[in-house]
Amino acid sequence: SKENYKMPSKKVKSVSFSDVMTTEVYQNGETCTVKENTLKTSGLSDYVVALRPWSFTASLTPVALGSVLAYKMTGDFNIWIVIVTCITALAVHAAGNLVNTYFDYVKGVDSKKSDDRTLVDHLLAPDEVARLGGIFYIIGCCGFVVMTILSPTKMEHLALLYFGGLSASFLYTGGLGLKYVALGDILIFISFGPITVLFAFLAQGGELSLLPMAYAIPVALNTEAILHSNNVRDFESDKAAGIVTLPILIGKTASYVVFALLIFGPPAIFAVMTVKFNPWCFLPTLTMLMALKAEKMFRTGKLALLPHYIAQMNLILGFLYIVAIYMSSSAQLPGF
Repeated sequence: SKENYKMPSKKVKSVSFSDVMTTEVYQNGETCTVKENTLKTSGLSDYVVALRPWSFTASLTPVALGSVLAYKMTGDFNIWIVIVTCITALAVHAAGNLVNTYFDYVKGVDSKKSDDRTLVDHLLAPDEVARLGGIFYIIGCCGFVVMTILSPTKMEHLALLYFGGLSASFLYTGGLGLKYVALGDILIFISFGPITVLFAFLAQGGELSLLPMAYAIPVALNTEAILHSNNVRDFESDKAAGIVTLPILIGKTASYVVFALLIFGPPAIFAVMTVKFNPWCFLPTLTMLMALKAEKMFRTGKLALLPHYIAQMNLILGFLYIVAIYMSSSAQLPGF
């Protein structure tokens, strides 16, 4: 009855349990569920997911490779420089991932079917992603300053590579948006291969040389395979969004050929090095088994987890490659 009906008392709190539904709890114990366009509170795990840490092997491997090459050439090794180089490279990589997340969302590329749904699922707000990206760029710049203090190399040489890599991480989807015009692949190949390896090599005191860039090629090919498999997986959604990636440009058949070259190329290079120069290079040749599995996943259309699998392959290949170089004498290393 009207006499027994009481309006809910003053609202005590709102408990958000999803991105759009909120339960309001009142002093008299009554609850009311309402639909709002509000976001849930972001947790630490949401920020970690946004960074895409599974992709960090693409930064750690070339840093370790450049450092061990410098050790083999100069005989000097500073663990603090390695640590600072890793932090710097990872910070710029993380910032680049966040920039990619932000612009893919703004341009309507990401959807509920995308691998990265940080913004689509409202795990974070766009301004949070942009702010976090800026923070990681600042961390990277602070790491670079510390590196210039620790490293015996001229600052201008390190600065050229560092700011080149930083610019590449932003321009991939921000600014010029090279990813959207089928130029992202060459950018990733250069950034996560020759540039990062040479950067780590110089930081340890190595001389400016093309040699470490040549040694970076197997790692760069495998890293590019991560991106290429990601773009093949997102072929339809990227095409619907109106952007042009390499797979869209060359078609699915040619994309398979490119993928095969990217994953089988590094083991083939190591096989040649094993026969002609260095028996230790047999170690990374073992990743041929993983390459065969990756090729089968691609051929049979099991693309959802393929980028993650190749990232694992990248880590193992890089580790075995670095061990092979460390165990080799200078006479066994071409160019040394």
